[in-house]
Amino acid sequence: MPVPSPYAEKLAAIPVREGELEVLGSRTRYWDYGPADAETALVLVHGYRGDHHGLEPVVAQLPELRILAPDLPGFGRSTPMTAAPHSIEGYGRWLAGLLEGLGLEGRTPLLGHSFGSIVVAHAIAGGLESPRTILVNPISTDPMAGVNGVLARLTRLYYAIGRRLPAGLGAAWLGNRLIVRFMSVTLAKTDDGRLKRWIHEEHDRYFSAFSDRDTLAEGFDASLSTDVLRAAGSLTMPTLLIAGDDDLVAPLAGQRELAARAPGARLEVLEGVGHLVHYERPEDAARLIRAFLAEGAA
Repeated sequence: MPVPSPYAEKLAAIPVREGELEVLGSRTRYWDYGPADAETALVLVHGYRGDHHGLEPVVAQLPELRILAPDLPGFGRSTPMTAAPHSIEGYGRWLAGLLEGLGLEGRTPLLGHSFGSIVVAHAIAGGLESPRTILVNPISTDPMAGVNGVLARLTRLYYAIGRRLPAGLGAAWLGNRLIVRFMSVTLAKTDDGRLKRWIHEEHDRYFSAFSDRDTLAEGFDASLSTDVLRAAGSLTMPTLLIAGDDDLVAPLAGQRELAARAPGARLEVLEGVGHLVHYERPEDAARLIRAFLAEGAA
């Protein structure tokens, strides 16, 4: 029997509106949480292979905010882009187009988690304006360097095999539940057995909700092409970095270097958590986000 979400009750109390915009050929689905007339809004960009559900535990802790959470093109319920590649530059153009379509360009804080942190940071480097920026578990270490580089090359082989197999076999290979579970077990750090089981079930439900294997592989190549550190100089606005001290994907040393090199950044480190801050410590993340946004309002 599935484990109920520990955040379900709070999330259910928050009003939500669904919408769709066409951006660069992608029919982009988005979810608009909280009071529509809230003074403060926040736009979320989720991580690779995820969708808007992944950041809902954080949304559940911030009922007073208007929060917009789209599915990235090619993931969840958003179709792939047809007028741009699924590269970091392409996703950045998509984000700019989405904000323009929503009438929020230049005046709404942005939050990116993991892969979403790369998209947000490089969109800003490309000219997108954000009054305040929040990066959760930002990818601030070269993904092709060190131990992560070995894992990245093995994962690239995994995606390459999926693209070369016949369509049905390729989709089954890329959505293999054993591989998804291995990833989930590796990333989850909580000692709470019930929470850990729910995290695994969330990954089972949503980690394979991609549109097609080519878009999936293109997105993976994009995730290896750069990191937030290379856009650090553009983060001149107030920027909150939220990191876990046991993050295998985005090690703490890289977070500290990013904080030192990004002119507007400050780093908050949560102990005893890794790359799944949004699942394991959403209350702490929300507390930091609320205080950070309040500074801007003041």
